[in-house]
Amino acid sequence: MAKLGLTATVMVAALALVAMAARLAHAVADDPKKVDKWFNRLSHAERKTTRLRFYFHDTVSGKSPTAARIAEATMTKKSPTLFGVVFMIDDPLTEGPEPESPLVGRAQGFYGSAGLESLSLLMNINLVFTSPEYNGSTLSIMGHNPTYETYREMPIVGGTGFFRLASGVATAKTYFLNLTTFDAVVEYNVLAMHY
Repeated sequence: MAKLGLTATVMVAALALVAMAARLAHAVADDPKKVDKWFNRLSHAERKTTRLRFYFHDTVSGKSPTAARIAEATMTKKSPTLFGVVFMIDDPLTEGPEPESPLVGRAQGFYGSAGLESLSLLMNINLVFTSPEYNGSTLSIMGHNPTYETYREMPIVGGTGFFRLASGVATAKTYFLNLTTFDAVVEYNVLAMHY
């Protein structure tokens, strides 16, 4: 049997993480005919606004990390901002900042260090909700996260289920950061407009 190269091994590990995450939290999709029927009623629909607050637990260290380093640029070792490092995540979202606080969903996707001069992340994540009110619905965030700023504002670029055709803003504020392990708890306040 041939040995897998480092890139292939990382890809296999990433696919295994995605498969495992899919079993834990997944979005629910409607039949295309139901979606079409829903879409045709939009001309009479009013946009709703939903406000959410939850805590994002990003664990890089320990026996059960929820963030895995999947890529690194050769220049990263010289970069104080870790430019070029990419993490795949399946982070729990909870009602409160404590890890044992009730689970409301998971943040699944990736973030990467995109700043040469300051620690700044490119976030591409789906918030997959598991709470009874929004179970199976998602919000998608894609944007700039300057991690050392007190408040970071990122756009909501879409959603599914309860949050179909969502737009809005997610504001992040670091609640806890371990500067040795880089494990973090981040408070998110979300304002989503949807139909």
